Amino acid sequence: MRIFATACIVALAALAGAQARVVSLEVTSREPVLAGKSFGLAGSYERLTGTVRFAVDPANRANRIITDIDLAPTNASGEVEFSSEFFLLRPADVSRGNGALVYEVSNRGRKGALSFFNFAAGSLDPRQESHFGDAFLLEQGFSVLWLGWQFDPPRTPGLIRLTTPVATRDGEPVTGIVRSDFVVKDRVYANSLADRNHIPYPVADPQAPENRMTVRDRVEAERIEIPRDQWRFARMAEGKPVPDSGSVYLEGGFEPGRIYEVVYVSKNPPLVGLGPAAVRDMVSHIKYEGDPDLGVDPDGIDRTIAFGISQSGRFLRTFMYYGFNEDEQARPAFDGVMSHVAGGGRGSFNHRFAQPSRDAHPFLNFLYPTDIFPFTDVAQKDSETGREDGILAHGLKPEFWPKVFYTNSSYEYWGRAASLIHTDIAATRDIELLENVRVFLFAATQHGPAGFPPSVSIGQQPANPLDFRWTMRALLLAMSDWTGGKGEPPSSRYPLLADRTLVRAEDLRFPAIPGVNTSTRVHEAYRADYGPRFVSEGIVDQEPPKIGSAFPVLVPAVDPDGNDVAGVRMPELQVPLATYTGWNLFNAKSGPVDEISSMVGSYIPFARTSAERLAAKDPRPSIEERYASREEYLGRVAEAGMGLIDSGLLLDQDLGRVIAAASRHWDHLMGGSPKSGSDR
Repeated sequence: MRIFATACIVALAALAGAQARVVSLEVTSREPVLAGKSFGLAGSYERLTGTVRFAVDPANRANRIITDIDLAPTNASGEVEFSSEFFLLRPADVSRGNGALVYEVSNRGRKGALSFFNFAAGSLDPRQESHFGDAFLLEQGFSVLWLGWQFDPPRTPGLIRLTTPVATRDGEPVTGIVRSDFVVKDRVYANSLADRNHIPYPVADPQAPENRMTVRDRVEAERIEIPRDQWRFARMAEGKPVPDSGSVYLEGGFEPGRIYEVVYVSKNPPLVGLGPAAVRDMVSHIKYEGDPDLGVDPDGIDRTIAFGISQSGRFLRTFMYYGFNEDEQARPAFDGVMSHVAGGGRGSFNHRFAQPSRDAHPFLNFLYPTDIFPFTDVAQKDSETGREDGILAHGLKPEFWPKVFYTNSSYEYWGRAASLIHTDIAATRDIELLENVRVFLFAATQHGPAGFPPSVSIGQQPANPLDFRWTMRALLLAMSDWTGGKGEPPSSRYPLLADRTLVRAEDLRFPAIPGVNTSTRVHEAYRADYGPRFVSEGIVDQEPPKIGSAFPVLVPAVDPDGNDVAGVRMPELQVPLATYTGWNLFNAKSGPVDEISSMVGSYIPFARTSAERLAAKDPRPSIEERYASREEYLGRVAEAGMGLIDSGLLLDQDLGRVIAAASRHWDHLMGGSPKSGSDR
């Protein structure tokens, strides 16, 4: 490894101070990947890490969308300065790559693309063979970039972040209200004001009259005020409360399973919207100007694809909504966007005192600006509020629209209002998709595939292991070809009102499986009012928000086994050994037992034999009633896989591994059982 002791300063052409730019690049490390191992036609790879320094002109039209840009400190040239950490994997000779840069939006500062596409071991600092898995991304010749966009991840080595200035007004601090809610599983006396383990907004004045705490048992329940003399801003140290501007303490302790909410006054809000601006400008810099110190030039990178999972997928929907895909020289930053398991959500990525880590789930992170109108790309008018808006219609002219894949698991229909991305807001009709958009449901799957063999986590049933990443690999190559002008991608596959594959939860007709509890509760998307300046200026004046009526959320219809009938049906779903769902009710240790658990689906295997099925009173045919033998089962899995290959939804090279996974599944269920089929 060669360490550069001094910064590699990248001089750019003078552009009259009128466009955002990469001011400098400091490459702190550059080294070969896996000691120079060759990856197919792309050859060997290098990994580079360092810091990028940016400057943006607040007067430029492309930057007017950044909340509080006029309140940021400026340099002598009148520009706002900020920086991000980066991590880049690229062919040592970029001309040997496939010409595509994949930017993964880091989920809370992490790197997930290698484990997702390569089936690799997760790592914040990928160096070992296991961290690169089967090397799919490298073998295909992609350059892969991570760039910090979030200011508040924990100070953990390997997490990448954004360093941003704070807003001030005439040299004085800007103040505002912040809301923090949490649910504890065990009785504790103090809790952080941040989401999970992130960095909280500090309390500006512990005695401010706006500071208040409430408790309730359900998201829709009435809040009960906790008297001010029973709580304070403090953490526990050696068994005693110690003043702390980032924590809250309650006498007697917080009770498990209840929703506590603290509203308080904070100050010095970072310019959160500089995060998406950093992404825009770094990607445009590589795509259009190239960079000799990164070893890339415009001839080596001719198209750019954004990929984001969950929070990061919501980031991309928000990125497009505000108009960040148009850079300061009126050029599109991304040619393609793959927003994965974002459902109908956006997020807290460009408003004052935004908490980017906060999301929304049935019993976690309540009523933050995540599942909020608008939901569809095209504009719709909400007759109740009078607003008319759309994701792509809001801030981008059509010439800056990227090609878009929205991919979701079944969980997002139950827990992230995914149906609203392709229905009208009254859920009375399907909305026609734009020509640049494809929508895919991975039928009967959860937010992220569980490991195998399945086990119980926070739900009542084992978590859902049905793996859709094989199709995501095919879709990535399809997006690369689509953005490269090499043909159309696969057609959309998702449930529709028109053919009754999209239904109300009350109309699901899920089979009565012994030992499986069901619920019609879905995660609601509400008309939320954060105050008169939220939409126009990105300022929250109302916390908690005023809640109006809910938008109707629909879920995928199921077959007699309880498996989704619409969407991309993986081979192990087409030839099932179990019922797979996108929902799983909480177990008693983890949450309300009638509430669907966060991001976890269910795995409910079929009985092995007809005798076992009859004894259990299970209405679903047993495995031996479905398949004459292991060989027949695997043959049908192979046939299903071939069908996906013909549709462009599975790669030839992956079929063998899909069959091998099905084989392990059969052996897991049938090993040691009474012989079935031709083995009897």
